[in-house]
Amino acid sequence: MDFQMGCDGLKQIAVLGHGVVGSGVMEVLEKNRGLIEKRVGSQVEVRYILDRRQFPGLPYSGRFVTDFGVIRDDPAVEAVVEVLGGLEPAFSYARESLLAGKSVITSNKELVAQKGDVLLALAREKGAHFLFEASVGGAIPVIEPMHRCLDANRIQQVAGILNGTTNFILTKMLREGCTFQDALELAQRLGYAERDPSADVEGLDACRKICILASLAFGSHFYPEDVPTRGIAGVKPRDAAYAARWGGAVKLIARARRAAGGRVALEVSPMLVPASSLLWGVGDVNNAVQVTGDMAGDVIFYGRGAGKLPTASAVVSDVITALTQEGPAPSLFWGPADPGLLLPPSEAPCQGYFRVTGLDREGLELFFPGAFFLEPLEQGEEALITAPATQGELDAAQRAAEAAGGRVLSRFPVL
Repeated sequence: MDFQMGCDGLKQIAVLGHGVVGSGVMEVLEKNRGLIEKRVGSQVEVRYILDRRQFPGLPYSGRFVTDFGVIRDDPAVEAVVEVLGGLEPAFSYARESLLAGKSVITSNKELVAQKGDVLLALAREKGAHFLFEASVGGAIPVIEPMHRCLDANRIQQVAGILNGTTNFILTKMLREGCTFQDALELAQRLGYAERDPSADVEGLDACRKICILASLAFGSHFYPEDVPTRGIAGVKPRDAAYAARWGGAVKLIARARRAAGGRVALEVSPMLVPASSLLWGVGDVNNAVQVTGDMAGDVIFYGRGAGKLPTASAVVSDVITALTQEGPAPSLFWGPADPGLLLPPSEAPCQGYFRVTGLDREGLELFFPGAFFLEPLEQGEEALITAPATQGELDAAQRAAEAAGGRVLSRFPVL
């Protein structure tokens, strides 16, 4: 193995999992070995790779093990890269690694969204790192800038397009008038969507990511099961056409924002995004996160949010941090969930888009006073943007309109 001049000593790590991201980590470490070892100041070696499968044809095939205890009990291993995915055994392995004083780096958004507060507290107790830049946005740097570069700010809102699959589908619907199903099938053929795309199209992937960002921004753990989440299956080409007529686009937006009394409102939903928004022009499989600070204003992070090598590059960047910095950063931390911090959805401020049949404009104005009506695309149909209200008030207005004979075909918040 080539060794770069100026390196001092040997740093050894382990990789848990040799799937897409795990193999990508090995590829990044090998291709950019000289650069990485220069950054670390020593030779970096993957001592073990944990996987139930064997890969006899690889140049590092002799490093595979099936027993995590071998990694946990080896004092030479300083950092453990967890890229197994899922909650278990990933959580148990991460916890045991930290208890052994080893830093943990992960791309596992489910792990961080469900157990981030526990693992961050344990890392702090043991003087180790728990790092997860790759869990949100792949190679897009979001976590590090939020807790270091914006740490002088009181964060007001984090809103983003956090799933490339759904953004690709909605872009096709807007630009080409594709149906949801046709756009999904195209995404699957191109490799942007899994065979089972439910985590993407139902909004669960974006929900986990906004929980991570909200936890970091507001200092308390937020659980995905507590966040109102709606996917994109109900979006129709006509909704995309109305959005364009209005001067915007439909995007799946994950949002966390400060509301009245200091509480936090979270949601994941298709939203009408105006052309004035920094998120409006984010198309195809790209992701973007917009962070609003009280001092910095709006800051946006943009790029491809997934993929083998982009995600692996973010993982390896965290490896470098873990091997070169003593102890965890005080700013990368949040506490346990605070039940009183989360604003009930019915109290969240909201402006809504409705597409309705069965009532004319005059009738709808009774239930949505102050609404702005879009020019209809079809006779007997009305599309409107409501005046600012709360989610509960819009729910009540919809129930009243339906009781009067209206039928709501689509309803989304306005960003």
